[in-house]
Amino acid sequence: MSAVSAATPCERQGIGLANVVGFVLGFRLCLTYLFFQSSPATGTSVTVAASMALLLMAVGSCLVESPTEEPRLRSSSTMTCIVLYLALAVVSLSWTTTHSILAAVAYWFELAADVLTVALMVWRGPAHEQASAIMKGYVVAALALAVIAWSTPAMYDLRLGNEDFLHPNAMGYEFAIAALFAVYLSRKSRMWMWWAAVLGVTLLRTLSKASIMAFLAAAVLYVVKDSKLSRRSKKGIGLAAAVVLASSWGLLENYLDLYNQGSQAETLTGRTMIWAEAYESALEKPWLGHGFYSFRWVVPLFGDFEAWQAHNELLQQFFTYGAIGVATMVALYLAVYRDLRMARGAPQQILASALLLFALVRGLVDTERFDLTYPLWLMAMMSIWLARTPRAFRIPNE
Repeated sequence: MSAVSAATPCERQGIGLANVVGFVLGFRLCLTYLFFQSSPATGTSVTVAASMALLLMAVGSCLVESPTEEPRLRSSSTMTCIVLYLALAVVSLSWTTTHSILAAVAYWFELAADVLTVALMVWRGPAHEQASAIMKGYVVAALALAVIAWSTPAMYDLRLGNEDFLHPNAMGYEFAIAALFAVYLSRKSRMWMWWAAVLGVTLLRTLSKASIMAFLAAAVLYVVKDSKLSRRSKKGIGLAAAVVLASSWGLLENYLDLYNQGSQAETLTGRTMIWAEAYESALEKPWLGHGFYSFRWVVPLFGDFEAWQAHNELLQQFFTYGAIGVATMVALYLAVYRDLRMARGAPQQILASALLLFALVRGLVDTERFDLTYPLWLMAMMSIWLARTPRAFRIPNE
């Protein structure tokens, strides 16, 4: 009997809510593109409202039923570091350099609500079922996003997406995380491996260089470390990846030609301009930074190109929160690494390792405007899940 069918009605309702949470986290990226291009501010309001609604539903779910009795087998400082990071972000609103403090507050509430929602869902347990349900919802949302992306006219540089409302870098970031989720879910059903392949191909088609390179590093780590994959399966995955790359070679060459002809700030070499300007501006406030949601208002335009973030995670944190922010970020990633070391033997430890490597590689040349490259909600989910999983854990039949 499957874990879902054996669950109580309240547990099944909780798993269904976790599916919804994962779907909303993944699908909201395209809401403004689909419905609010004429009023982007309304689209932002809707995404913030969706996050708050999910939080209310998660709180209600916890009030209806007590958390599942799952012993916390390991102590973890990750959640403490996440709370400290969120506290630093909200306190920085008192000195932030922004043209819209109301928008900054809304973005912070969205960030905090996502973390609290996912933490509550996984904490109330059972952790494996809740985390798997969130991942399934996220993968389904990413597949829906892929359909939308393929239906959208290609950009001038051949990339999937829309420059203003559905940026290929943002989509590539989501497809990469969803593909890693799908690979993990394929441990119980090979169907998910096919969905991972679809997401991988779509990721390549976005031509999001940072996400593609980071995903390749994470995928190689996952395939090498996952003992459940046979040698034949690993060879098949490698061969399939080689075929996809070979068949896309002409597209990649054309894109690189257009890429090298683009404005300097938009090229990889142009990243150094952004880094230099961000670092110089960060030195103006080296201890506390310019504050949450300040980058686009402090750093000047590069011709007609507006940078919303520093395109390097360490530099972004230094600019936003100063030396204190850098110390908090380092403590947070060290806490995640300790979680991995203490959870050796847990099946999801391989996934957690791949996600960490993905974030570290991508963070070298790209990051997020308000979040870390390793999303805080995902950190919270993996931390609680790992902490509640004994090394001898066996995944129940799904």
